[in-house]
Amino acid sequence: MFSLSLRHGARLAPLEVWHAEEFAEHLDRAREHIRPWVGAGFVTDDLDGARATLKRYADRQADDGARLYGIWRDGVLVGGVMFTDFDAAAGSCEVGCWLEPSAEGHGLITQACGALLDWAFESRGLHRAEWHCRADNDRSSAVAKRLGMTLEGVRREAWPYGGARHDKKVWAVLAPERRAVSNDVA
Repeated sequence: MFSLSLRHGARLAPLEVWHAEEFAEHLDRAREHIRPWVGAGFVTDDLDGARATLKRYADRQADDGARLYGIWRDGVLVGGVMFTDFDAAAGSCEVGCWLEPSAEGHGLITQACGALLDWAFESRGLHRAEWHCRADNDRSSAVAKRLGMTLEGVRREAWPYGGARHDKKVWAVLAPERRAVSNDVA
């Protein structure tokens, strides 16, 4: 298994079905914090639901699709990043994330998503990556900007949550743009 070191003693590694109990415990800590910002099918309420989410991603990865990675800080799962969509034939993907409050503000999501983008563009030859977030999620928009993404538009009332419909921002970066950002950071 691979593990990529991140800042502040954190690491990025695949989040797999055998992590279901740990993932369920993490969701118990993070559920209400992340629920407004992530897809409804991701935030489960029990061990069976956690296992089903991990299995769904494992099945999609086996088909060269979506992938899921956890972020562990001091040995505790505190969040993660994912390809919510991954289409090598079309040369595009969508990246997403979630994090419990105790791990926010350390740049872990930007670093981990940067690693995903670099792999997608450099190793897999993808051309385009998207980032979708609720229009009122300023922290998520800030990550997209740090990753070198451009706001391409707003899909009006495309995000249902809590009995209301919210606008969704769509950000994107193309492979040459990401290379320029990565070179500026290096």
